[in-house]
Amino acid sequence: MNRIPLAAALLSMVVSSPAIAQTATVSDPVSDFLPSFTGVVSPDVDVTSFSVSLNPAATTFSLGAVFAGDINRSLTGFYVIGVNTGTGTLHPFGAIGEPNVAFNQAILVQKDGTATLGANSLTVLMSGNQFIVDVPVLLLPSTGATPANYGFNIWPRDPTGAGLGAFSDFAPNNALLSVNGILPVPEPASWMMMLLGFGMVGGALRFGQRRKRVMAQLA
Repeated sequence: MNRIPLAAALLSMVVSSPAIAQTATVSDPVSDFLPSFTGVVSPDVDVTSFSVSLNPAATTFSLGAVFAGDINRSLTGFYVIGVNTGTGTLHPFGAIGEPNVAFNQAILVQKDGTATLGANSLTVLMSGNQFIVDVPVLLLPSTGATPANYGFNIWPRDPTGAGLGAFSDFAPNNALLSVNGILPVPEPASWMMMLLGFGMVGGALRFGQRRKRVMAQLA
């Protein structure tokens, strides 16, 4: 199979579009395996780059990953891309130093070049040490965020590891990536303050509207 550089594939996607896609990329150090990782140490479970691109019509995400070595189909393992569409109710990685990796949906990319999101098959371009998977936005319905603010994180998984020890690397580290860049994940208390703030703003707007109606009646 011919090696197709990830950057060239993303560039082709952008050039073929009538407008410019929104794209963000994060680099990850080589050989930064988690201390907790107990699976097989291999270059193809060591992320060195992760990209998120949203096409101009906001109908398709293209998610790209580059690894320290060619994807080895003879070794066990696969890749998980966690997606936070707003709620991010799942955040199970605090015990291994990644508490801000929150998600409510997960994309599975297999080493044989197939990918799924739930029961849905996805289109994958896999070559050498990289892949790009296209994900229709319709398969990722919002739970509060706009697509441009969805958060993504990739983590290779080697099932020979035990429990959380199966996860080798995260990109970005302890954070999420959107087309707008690195997203901080609010703590539960912060979410509560935000909700209270929205409630207060809504109450103030309603009070202001009632006051205008009363003043208009008195005029």
